[in-house]
Amino acid sequence: MGLHKKLRVDLRRINREMKRIVKYDNDVPPNSELERALLQTIDAGGKRLRPMLVTVGSRFGDRPDEHRIVQLAAAAEFIHTASLIHDDLIDRSPLRRGEPSLHTLIGPAKAVYVGNYMSARVVELLSGAEPQPGSGRQSFTAVATAELCLGEYEQLEHAYDYELSLDDYLLKSRHKTAHLMAVSLEFGARAAGAPEPLSRRLYAFGEHLGLSFQIRDDLLDFTASDEQLGKPAGSDLLGGQVTLPVLYALEDPALAAEIRRVGPNTKPEDIRPLLDKIRASGALKRAEAFCESELERAREIARSLRDYAAHEDLLTLTDYFGERKF
Repeated sequence: MGLHKKLRVDLRRINREMKRIVKYDNDVPPNSELERALLQTIDAGGKRLRPMLVTVGSRFGDRPDEHRIVQLAAAAEFIHTASLIHDDLIDRSPLRRGEPSLHTLIGPAKAVYVGNYMSARVVELLSGAEPQPGSGRQSFTAVATAELCLGEYEQLEHAYDYELSLDDYLLKSRHKTAHLMAVSLEFGARAAGAPEPLSRRLYAFGEHLGLSFQIRDDLLDFTASDEQLGKPAGSDLLGGQVTLPVLYALEDPALAAEIRRVGPNTKPEDIRPLLDKIRASGALKRAEAFCESELERAREIARSLRDYAAHEDLLTLTDYFGERKF
């Protein structure tokens, strides 16, 4: 059973809302290349984790506005999708989920515009639904997009940076992945009238969940096949991303010497023996253990919220993340 069914989330309604945003936008000409690119990006699908997190978060409040929650869920996915478009451009990745990435279909300049539109459109969309200036609460879109921009910048800044520390890696992962998942839960709860301390607890749960998700995703670069990834195995390493498995492998002097030779001009076939050596080391097991420790911290928060019926949904999320090999 899919996660959305376990969580009782109607993804079709969220997808319809995303398409409605595009089709009823006066700045997007009907049947234009921009409209086609946006709708194609939405139809390409994805796990829709962030909209599900918004929905789950809203179940901790006692004043849910269903339409507003759906809007917020669609906005979360818009922000996430925009970040994927930019990621593919930064990584020069020709594929996304096994299909040609957007920039290979319409060109890098137009893909940047599509990504920017998806980020900016939600600001206007939610301007009437978010906390007003002086309320003491920050905007969902401002919080989410600012952190994602930091994550993308850090990914560029630390490309092939083999002196990266564990703290730097975790900060980058929080900005790039965990923060949007955390604020999706937090602002879903806020939008439904949940008290501030509870909303912050949900943020903490989402941050631990997001870090475990990012580490599991990093592991896939070494454990999944090209077909499963939709891109060649080792693409992260080849692109200069120093992930947690790589950080642990760098502690082995022999492996470190080989890893440090990977640079912008390295070819895919050149790293295959190195991938095998990293797989045979203890780096992947150590990264998996770190991943599980973050997941357990999320479980502890979920169990601490057992007075709320929706805490079961949080445990469903941790079970899914723990069992599923993404």
